[in-house]
Amino acid sequence: MMDFMGFGMAWMWILGLLLLAGLVLLIVFLVRALSAGPNRGSRRSGEATRARGILEERYARGELSTEEYQERLHILNENS
Repeated sequence: MMDFMGFGMAWMWILGLLLLAGLVLLIVFLVRALSAGPNRGSRRSGEATRARGILEERYARGELSTEEYQERLHILNENS
């Protein structure tokens, strides 16, 4: 009977630790989600900023005409 009791206590400890770890992860997730500003955590806005930078570099090097640059910039602004 004592062996069964020890086995049950081991599972209780494991379950307790798993629940505690899950609670910590939930709190971390909630804090990060609630503390994010309008642009923080937005991967898409970072990609759009990088794309605009590349577009400006290509225009500065003369790889794009003014019309091409303005058209692509307009498309980037619509998508972000």
